[in-house]
Amino acid sequence: MHSQIKWLIPLALTCFNIGSNLQKAAANTIFPFDTVYDTELTITPIPDSDVVKAFVTATNSNAPYGLTNFTSENYSRIDPETGIGTFSANPEDLGLDPAVFPFLSEEYFGSGDDKLFGFSKATAVFDFENLTVSGRGTINITGGAGRFIGATGTLTFTQEDEFNPNPTAPIVGEAFISGSFQVPHQIPEPRDTFGLAIGVVGSGLFLQKRRKSILKR
Repeated sequence: MHSQIKWLIPLALTCFNIGSNLQKAAANTIFPFDTVYDTELTITPIPDSDVVKAFVTATNSNAPYGLTNFTSENYSRIDPETGIGTFSANPEDLGLDPAVFPFLSEEYFGSGDDKLFGFSKATAVFDFENLTVSGRGTINITGGAGRFIGATGTLTFTQEDEFNPNPTAPIVGEAFISGSFQVPHQIPEPRDTFGLAIGVVGSGLFLQKRRKSILKR
């Protein structure tokens, strides 16, 4: 009996170590995200301010993970002399009172339950002669839904648009997004793998006892 216990204990410890290593390896899953969306940008002036609210709707029927749509809101100030526009979800970046103007956000979604939440920040150059807009920025992923609960990550994007001189018409273009985000997995408690090890020892002792019982017959 003593010799059986001696070989079962290393086996149990091995099971425990394997379980611990598997926990660390499965802690996060990384999702690459590289795609292009067709976009429409609508700009709405904020009364008594040189700041506008920019609202983007976007679609791509072949977007990764079924996230075929996204919407994005930002505050923006466009310098009419240089044509440079600053976009931010944070009202304080544009000198607005956060008690009056909320922090804005964006959402990636499709027909299912999977979603990504976040916010963005960007700069863009408005070429009023050629009626084009070129921009670039970052998207911070801060959460999600469905299989993307707890998602975090940083994406980068570039934007190429053409706009109508009519200020009420939407600006159409494309957003090129690249990067990745990660989703945490629930890590089993250490007692689960320890329980597995104890189970191995218990099973071994039971089989040894049963073997002796059979031999006595």
